[in-house]
Amino acid sequence: MLLRIFGIGYLTIAETLLFVGGAVMAVDGLIWYVPARRRGGKKLNCTSTEPTGGTTVLVVSDPGDTPVFTRTKPAVGADRLRAGWQNLSPVMRRRFLASDRTDLAEERTALACLRTVMARARTGLAFARTGIAFIGLGIALVRQFPAGLWTIFDAALISVGILMVMEGFHWYMPGRRAGQESFASVMRVGDKATIWDSVFPPAVKKPGYEEIRSALLLRRACSPGIWATTGLALERTVLAERRNVMARLRTVMARSRTGMAFIRTGMSISAVGVGLLVYFGTSNVAWAIINSILALVGLALIADGLYWHIPAEKIRNQFPYCFGDMEIVVPDYGKPTCEWGKAVFSHDEI
Repeated sequence: MLLRIFGIGYLTIAETLLFVGGAVMAVDGLIWYVPARRRGGKKLNCTSTEPTGGTTVLVVSDPGDTPVFTRTKPAVGADRLRAGWQNLSPVMRRRFLASDRTDLAEERTALACLRTVMARARTGLAFARTGIAFIGLGIALVRQFPAGLWTIFDAALISVGILMVMEGFHWYMPGRRAGQESFASVMRVGDKATIWDSVFPPAVKKPGYEEIRSALLLRRACSPGIWATTGLALERTVLAERRNVMARLRTVMARSRTGMAFIRTGMSISAVGVGLLVYFGTSNVAWAIINSILALVGLALIADGLYWHIPAEKIRNQFPYCFGDMEIVVPDYGKPTCEWGKAVFSHDEI
């Protein structure tokens, strides 16, 4: 572009070095992009089944790169056993807890799949933004200079930019659907009962609750080791549920980042359209219409990005993992663990 504008002079060597360096970087980028696109072009099935609280069993019907998960029919009497949790033996509890951990693992897998699809969309939009810059540069050169041999170069810039934009927006709709599905999934799970509600019921007054609380968990027929392993199974399940909460937070933040990618892409398109419209004016009606369309498309993408970003940020602010204090346990093996000290780092002090 500098050679086209200023012609040949004493800075031609520097311009040539810039051109060679840019060409090498472009080829290097394509070497990275093409294999990643080939591998990432596979369609992902991010659907998940509805957890049933251990009354059904998760079954994989097509193991491989794209497994399909289904569920068996409900086991007879399993729902009644789960409802009477306090009356279950340790072994029966561990079976239900293992089923709960499997359900939680399935949800984490589905959320990871949706985050992958949204990451594809962000990568595609970054590719599209590069194409938008090519289109804007090509249009500016075509309109600024008279037709000649350089016009072939200008047309090539516009053509390459259009191809890059088409390639980038190829990932837009799948990523948009994944963002909608992930947001709906997080909202659905937030309204359902968790392992905390079933195993650690809230201390509220309701019929039969006092009798349940006063039920003795230990029995003479059970050895301490059985209850210890059941307690560890419960601990693993509770930790798995906490990991799922963090996975939902990561999914919400991925949706927010994808919305910001939409905004950046819209800003690029609007900047090209408005810049061309301001610089060249409206003397040519056809070009003015094209520039106006670019500006409007960019504004639509910005609005779509805000539609994604703002609700995701509201949900993110409700999680304690973003702004809570951080605690690091300072172990002292000469004392019981309950007496170990803690180093607290407040978010306000950062």
